[in-house]
Parts: sequence; structure tokens; C-alpha cells
Amino acid sequence: MDLQLTDRAFIVTGGARGLGRATADVLVAEGARVVVSGRSAETLAAVREELGEAVEVVVADNADPTTPERLVRAALDRWGRLDGALVSVGGPPRGPVTTITDDQWTAAFESVFLGAVRLGRELGAALPRGGSLAFVLSSSVRAPLADMAISNGLRPGLAMVAKTLADELGPAGVRVNGLLPGRVETERVAELDAATGDPEAARAAGVASIPLRRYGEPAEFGRVAAFVLSPAASFVSGVMLPVDGGMLRAL
Repeated sequence: MDLQLTDRAFIVTGGARGLGRATADVLVAEGARVVVSGRSAETLAAVREELGEAVEVVVADNADPTTPERLVRAALDRWGRLDGALVSVGGPPRGPVTTITDDQWTAAFESVFLGAVRLGRELGAALPRGGSLAFVLSSSVRAPLADMAISNGLRPGLAMVAKTLADELGPAGVRVNGLLPGRVETERVAELDAATGDPEAARAAGVASIPLRRYGEPAEFGRVAAFVLSPAASFVSGVMLPVDGGMLRAL
């Protein structure tokens, strides 16, 4: 299938590693141009070296109110257009409701929730008819994850924001969707498994909860994200799409 991505320009926040990077890889492979943002100049330099002239990198924090404007300007200055954006929302610290402090909730709200809302609002407004916006959320949108109180609290709210934004931007011809990854082989998931104190047991339990009996590969997520962002998915909007190997039990 031709995703019709050649020479289109996209923003991928948090694109230096993990699911954002996997999506940037697929977009570039399909002929798109990508502005990749992240907080580390070093990791962004590696992205630029590996993906070449198809990529513009911007050191930026999702929580910074100036980030959306900087990213839009980077796309327009480099390629003269902006066709879509993937808002990859960083992972909050793990822990149960009973031990997460007010300061941790506040910090996570600023970066994970408000930062994503701001990016969605500003980037969505900058997109032309036919544009597409997608949020990388989590399976915690539909089912709580053990010891992940902040994610369980904030991700469902972001999903509803994305759904509402799809209603608001739809008349302008802009699509908005959410992606709900499960256990995918990223550094973040490896860190979560390690944080349990027994990463092998955590992985075994995770695999056992997935009908396909394996963790996903980042590229498998990236291909789904690229499709959702592409004109090939032109009548898909307001959807929260699991990419989890069947892990979620809810419809």
C-alpha cells in the first residue's frame, strides 16, 4: 500500500528514542520529512546522523510552553509545510497511589498531561485540511497498570482530550487519533521491568498476558503510527487504537 507520505512533513515529539523514534524511522523510509524533538542534544545528533537530510532536530521539552511554536517553525522553515504530528508523551514515574507524592503528581501533570494538551492544541491548529495528529498514550487508557498510578490517572484524560479535539478539528478536515501501546521492546519498558527487582519474572508475566505471547517490536508500532498519520487513513479519526498484541481485554 502506498501511504502517500512522499515529501510530506511531520513533527515527532520524543522522537530520539523508543516509539517516537520507531515512527520517525518508518516515516522517513516512506519518503516523509520529519522534525524530531527531544531533550537530549546527544541523542538527537545520533538521529540526525542516522536518518540524514530527511530529518530536522530540535532540542525541546514537551512541558515548555514555547515548544509547539518552535516545532511548527522548524517544519515551515525547512520544508515550507506541515502535514501532521505525533505527540509522544513521556512516561511518568511508577508507583502506587498510596506513595506518589503531590509534587510527583504536579510534575507529571505539567509534562505528561498539560504539555501534551498544549502540543495538541497548537500543532492541531497549525495543520491544513487533510492534516493528521496522533497521541502516543498507553493501554492504561482502558485498563489500569499495576504500580503505575500516574499513568492510570492521566492517560484516560488525555484520551478524552484527543477525542474532543477530533470533534473540534474535524470540520477543518484535520484528523486526531490516539495510539495505545502495550508491552513493546523499548528502553522505557525495559526500565519498568527492571524496576520490579526481577526483570525476568516481570517480562515472563508480561508475555503471559499477551495472546501473541511476545513483546512487540518498535517497528511494529511505528508502522501503525505512520499509517494512522498518513492520507491512507483519511477516514479514521477519534479512534483510540491499541497496538498491544491483544493484551487489552476490553473491546
